[in-house]
Amino acid sequence: MLAAARDAFAEKGAQASLEDVARRAGVSIATLYRNFPTREDLVEEVHREEVEKLCRAATEFGDLDPWEALAAWLRRFADYIGTKLAFADALNRATDSFQACRKAMRDAGGPLLERAQRAGGARPEPTIDDPLRMFSGVSTIEYVDDAQRERVFALALAGLRAAPGVDPHGNRSPYSKSP
Repeated sequence: MLAAARDAFAEKGAQASLEDVARRAGVSIATLYRNFPTREDLVEEVHREEVEKLCRAATEFGDLDPWEALAAWLRRFADYIGTKLAFADALNRATDSFQACRKAMRDAGGPLLERAQRAGGARPEPTIDDPLRMFSGVSTIEYVDDAQRERVFALALAGLRAAPGVDPHGNRSPYSKSP
């Protein structure tokens, strides 16, 4: 039912009919309502499931180079934002569930950023909230085409990447060329 809801929301927005969701899931509308008494319950559960997938991805990238792990997770985060846009208007941001999801994302991404910072791959000054906000913005605007979307994503990553010759504390190496 959640996959059907996610597909319906992606196609028709948060106002997709619950009858359409039930039809896509191959269940009766009564079964859908028995599991999700309100539209808000269904939207919240789809959101929670998407956040869980995003958080699991953080551990999947643990074997990668610290910078590559962070970049791969931020790609997943950007994809999550794209999915979330389909039903964002229907999410109640004041619920405990929504707040728990926000915390879970920060808890999943924070260690990836810190690991990349310690390894000298990411700039030392950002906290996880900074790239999450940046990539949320990058993910919510309209692009001319996919190539432009990829260029902007690459530019955002470049802004997060540590400059060559700078140590994890932000100090320029005495062996690097001066800017």
